[in-house]
Amino acid sequence: MSETMKAVGYHTSLPITDQDALLNLTLPMPAPGPKDLLVRVEAVSVNPVDTKIRTRVQPAEGQAQVLGWDAAGIVEAVGAKVDGFAAGDKVWYAGDVSRPGSNSEYQRVDARIASRRPTAIGAAEAAALPLTGLTAYELLFDRLGLDPEADHSNHSLLVIGAAGGVGSILVQLARQLTNIRIVATASRPETQAWVEELGAHHVVDHRGDLVSQITGLACPPVKYVASLNQTDAHLNAIAEVIAPQGKLCLIDDPAEFTIIPFKRKSVSIHWEFMFTRALFQTEDILRQQAILTHIAAMVDAGQIITTVAEHFGTINADNLKRAHALLESQKARGKIVLEGF
Repeated sequence: MSETMKAVGYHTSLPITDQDALLNLTLPMPAPGPKDLLVRVEAVSVNPVDTKIRTRVQPAEGQAQVLGWDAAGIVEAVGAKVDGFAAGDKVWYAGDVSRPGSNSEYQRVDARIASRRPTAIGAAEAAALPLTGLTAYELLFDRLGLDPEADHSNHSLLVIGAAGGVGSILVQLARQLTNIRIVATASRPETQAWVEELGAHHVVDHRGDLVSQITGLACPPVKYVASLNQTDAHLNAIAEVIAPQGKLCLIDDPAEFTIIPFKRKSVSIHWEFMFTRALFQTEDILRQQAILTHIAAMVDAGQIITTVAEHFGTINADNLKRAHALLESQKARGKIVLEGF
């Protein structure tokens, strides 16, 4: 095996329009730690976290920051304390934001946050799902506390920004694993059709008056809200439409977040950050492996479809810059994937 590998990263935090915003690099080959897999990366997808880190994190002098937290690949080697994996296994994972990302030929990843990937779809289709799948699953079942075994037919789930990467899988999971009524928001005809196809019972336009649109629907009370983007712009509407003793979970970074409007209704507020378990090595870190295994089984059973919307070609700086630009435009639908070096 070579002592170096190809990767894409940056030395200086720059706007995506700058020619050096992302660069083709040659870096040392990583070695797996005791609990790690060394994975040969086959395909990746791009997430808003990539653009956020690129614009906010300045690498140390002389160092490169490699982005990418969604990958499908093949295990090259396993650490001494790893059980259940062997060289040659086809895996998928979202990784750990505190480690180098997946925009590289080889990546070191904690085996406890990886699983075998679906067999019914290819590497590129699989790479679209880990980060958003984990985020959506944790949001629904770990944060909002929905119970797949319970009857939720008397309640609605409002999904704000349902056509994006997380929303595209969250709507499917909620429809397949619960009987809750799903009210999704999307602003363009094509994205509205997309989320309806994925399983939303009702679709409303978040650029319009959310309160009047939702109260005009023949649906049960909105007990749960998943706010996936522009939470600060919709906060007052959420406070008005959410049912007493409801639950709100958000994943974005609002410039301001005023909790007081939720006091009268005793609404509980939750944050979902998919990297928490890996960052803090929580005692339940293996739950991410279990979630990925469950999602893989659902894909293979035909219950969930991949959320790939764009295939941008091979993994290189130019193609990744195009992907970052599209994400920053706020016009992306589903996931952007890249495949091979």
